[in-house]
Amino acid sequence: QVQLVESGGGLVQAGGSLRVSCAASGNIFSINAMGWYRQAPGKQRELVAAISWSGGSNYYVDSVKGRFTISRDHAKNTVYLQMNSLKTEDTAFYYCAAGVFRRSIATMSADYWGQGTQVTVSS
Repeated sequence: QVQLVESGGGLVQAGGSLRVSCAASGNIFSINAMGWYRQAPGKQRELVAAISWSGGSNYYVDSVKGRFTISRDHAKNTVYLQMNSLKTEDTAFYYCAAGVFRRSIATMSADYWGQGTQVTVSS
């Protein structure tokens, strides 16, 4: 089992920045990828960004490219999502997930989930 605990998030004005963190614990040797998903009211959950545990692969959904950066800190078993130039359409509940990928990080499995954190961007 892998446990994921998110922190960060909150309310920010459009154009501002936020960073969310996800600390992993437990059997982290069973995973090789972590990602951030988001779900807005009335919309499907989508993978926003993902990173391989080695750091060699990452993925961003087109709508956040150039604005969001995913990174990981091995020493802290933590993955970060730095969100800059936030837009109102980025408002959603953000979830951290951990799993495995084989060929494409964009198709990582989401075997473990955090509790989620709300990100609200006001106009």
